[in-house]
Amino acid sequence: MNNLLISYLQLFRFIGVEDQQLIITLFESRIYKEGSCLFHSGSVCRERFFICKGVLKIAVQNEKGNEVTHFFLKENQFCTILNSFNKEVPAEESIQAACDTEVLAISKSKLLALYEKLPYLKDLIEQITQQALLDKIQIRNAYLGHDSATRYRLFMMRQPEIALRVPLSDVASYLGITPQSLSRIRKNIR
Repeated sequence: MNNLLISYLQLFRFIGVEDQQLIITLFESRIYKEGSCLFHSGSVCRERFFICKGVLKIAVQNEKGNEVTHFFLKENQFCTILNSFNKEVPAEESIQAACDTEVLAISKSKLLALYEKLPYLKDLIEQITQQALLDKIQIRNAYLGHDSATRYRLFMMRQPEIALRVPLSDVASYLGITPQSLSRIRKNIR
């Protein structure tokens, strides 16, 4: 799995063999079953994950106590609760495996130590994170102002690889639709 991270990073910048080895030794490989929580809300997020296989979801509890899916992340994406990770404040969000998932994890302290040894890596990961945030905003904005059937069609066009792997209840939550409405929409589209 570590090779996936190195291959991904090398899409943006050459990384020498010694630097690759250092990066590989600091990331820990983990496997999570669907529904497992990688990070619980209410605490400070002190890890960053790189998704090698599967889909993670960022979720929050709404005022009624129901879980709401805010976003999905898939292979070749970094995941953390950024505000909590950077500012060391408790997070309202949780990170969960939306399907069986394999990740590489690194603690904040190890990541900062890695940045000290490889300063270019900090700039690289920050650029990747910045682009990911812009992509996230663009995806979420695409659904605004549309009725539920249109939101579902847009989701199927923009994120089909996620739609095929996560539970429909998560898709419904993400799109702000009840599972029953999503079922009707899916029936009418076919």
